[in-house]
This record gives sequence, C-alpha cells and structure tokens, in this order.
Amino acid sequence: MATSRRVSRVSSLIKREVSQMLLHDIKDDRVGAGMVSVTQVDVSGDLQHAKIFVSIYGSEQAQLETMEGLQSSAGFVRRELGQRMRLRRTPEVVFLQDRSLERGDKMLHLLNEIRETLPDENDLDQEEYN
Repeated sequence: MATSRRVSRVSSLIKREVSQMLLHDIKDDRVGAGMVSVTQVDVSGDLQHAKIFVSIYGSEQAQLETMEGLQSSAGFVRRELGQRMRLRRTPEVVFLQDRSLERGDKMLHLLNEIRETLPDENDLDQEEYN
C-alpha cells in the first residue's frame, strides 16, 4: 500500500514540475507556452518510467511539431526532474499525446447532431392528445 501511495505522490510531483517547465523552462519554439497542458502522469511501480500525457491545442501540424519538441526535450525534462525531486533514480520520461478531450468534444458534437434530428419532445406530447 505504501508503494502505491509513493507512486501516486511521485506522479503528482512530476505533473506539477513538468507543468512548470512547460511554462517557464523549455525553450524549444515548437513547444508553445499555454498551448500544452499535462493531463496525466503514469509512473511505473518501480519508479523507473514515467509516461507524461499532454493535451495540445492547435492544428494537426502544430500538434505534430509540439510533440516533436517535447520528445526532443525529454532529456532536459528528466535532468531537471532529477535536480528538483531528489529521487534515488530519476525515471525515464516519455511524452504521449492525450486525445481524450478531442474525443469527448467529438462525442458531444455527434450527440448534438442526433438531438437535432430527433423530433422535439413537446411535439410528441401534442400528438398523444390528438
């Protein structure tokens, strides 16, 4: 139980630190400040690997460039985490794009389209009385 609590604590610390790095420290022009947010961090049970999920706002091309910038800055991010977090071994860092917000938005759009094609409930109530 203590290890899962530790993994959870390390995950949230990594999320906070990487978010700060995105705002202030990563100088790669492809990583647009404010256009990227860390949505989740999954750390392995042995604390050797960290998957950092990011949500990227912008066109498909901008998203691709941002991911390239993040992947090229992974070494810098790992070094910074090592200095800031004081872990025995700093986890290997991998950036992955989180498209869940995009999928949720698409789902809402589809549901709205379906709602527009269905007859209005008030119309159905009126038909029952006729």
